[in-house]
Amino acid sequence: MTFADLGLSDELLRAVTEAGYTEPTAIQRQAIPSVLMMRDIIGIAQTGTGKTAGFVLPMIDILAQGRARARMPRSLILEPTRELAAQVAENFEKYGRHHKLSMALLIGGVQMGDQIKALEKGVDVLIATPGRLMDLFGRGKIMLNGCSLLVIDEADRMLDMGFIPDIEEICTKLPKNRQTLLFSATMPPPIKKLADKFLSNPKTIEVSRPASANMLIDQRILRVDQRKKRDALAALLKSGEVRSALVFCNRKTTVRELATSLKRGGLNVGQIQGDMAQSDRISELDRFKNDEINILIASDVAARGLDIKGVSHVFNYDVPWHPDDYVHRIGRTGRAGKTGIAITMVTSADAEAIDNIQKLTNTKIPELGDKAPPAAEAEEREERAPREARAPRAPRETREPRETREPREARPPRPARAPRAEAPPKAAEEERKPRPPRRERESKPEAEAEDEGWNGPVPSFLGQGFGS
Repeated sequence: MTFADLGLSDELLRAVTEAGYTEPTAIQRQAIPSVLMMRDIIGIAQTGTGKTAGFVLPMIDILAQGRARARMPRSLILEPTRELAAQVAENFEKYGRHHKLSMALLIGGVQMGDQIKALEKGVDVLIATPGRLMDLFGRGKIMLNGCSLLVIDEADRMLDMGFIPDIEEICTKLPKNRQTLLFSATMPPPIKKLADKFLSNPKTIEVSRPASANMLIDQRILRVDQRKKRDALAALLKSGEVRSALVFCNRKTTVRELATSLKRGGLNVGQIQGDMAQSDRISELDRFKNDEINILIASDVAARGLDIKGVSHVFNYDVPWHPDDYVHRIGRTGRAGKTGIAITMVTSADAEAIDNIQKLTNTKIPELGDKAPPAAEAEEREERAPREARAPRAPRETREPRETREPREARPPRPARAPRAEAPPKAAEEERKPRPPRRERESKPEAEAEDEGWNGPVPSFLGQGFGS
């Protein structure tokens, strides 16, 4: 099957061919015709299977007819992160080059001025993160009652980041008679509940079981001591097999410290994490895509949906806290039908987390074998080579057998002891003498009870008796 069989327009087919694609992926084959038929869609597929083109391509043809009005976008695409929103915008520019569609990108970390100007001109496609969209909506800069098509991308990531209440509020501002597309790699129960609430008779497209990992990715576990993780990672990165690698950490501080350490070790390293300005994050991604650097240290902000070609290895320096994040992290390699390698560094404290990942993916991840380099292997062979035969040891001298000892004579029985003489009977206990009575205390003259009404000192003359 080709893209021409999916019912796309000639202009769109030309843009797809110019982009270098000839055959649609499984999710694209099933989703594009249904979207063109104006059906609501729930798409479940692994990362790297072409979900983005699965909704971008039919949206371009649907929006080709019609005209945009000021502050009233005709379609809305919600993305969890700025990087993913910018990537979807690049897809619209690439595939919509032969259509006259206007687009606006609403993301945080940049000034609102240019974004507001684009909205005032009118846009056909609005790509936004929930936070910036709700901010502009609260300022009265945007109206959503003219939006006829809604796309919720990476819905499970929205759940992890706490955006579900914002999405529910956004859905209430949209027209009820609209087309809604929901795409995700996993489908936890809260997302299923969201789909039941806001989608109308959706068609479920499940290319692979939820939370399954790409079979083209060779997954491995490297058990390592916590204090030796950096050295172990540096040794893996310096091996000749690593062409380009993404290294994921759980914390932003770990990203900074690890990037600094690896740079000191002579590696060509960049970093991307949430504390960086948006322009710096985009600059680092561009350097990695353009092969200016071949190692990128990242937090989970870069784990979802980013399409970076040619990533040969993914390293989980930290085991992800959420098992779903593991699927998205390793999905940065093995894309577009190519193979990849994912290595997760596991310490003794990560036993429960790695067990949860294996339960979610229903796979037993094998451990990475200690493969020695060729030089070390040669040395090991030399050590194992047969040693020169040693001179045979002299046989031990045969000792004379010990003389057999005569058995000992039986000891005569001990004479019976005479019974002990009985102790003389104890004398009758003397009656206990009564204890002398305690010496009566000399009675001392006591002062008369004080008057309850007097709280002052007692005069000295009152303590004197009559006989003194």
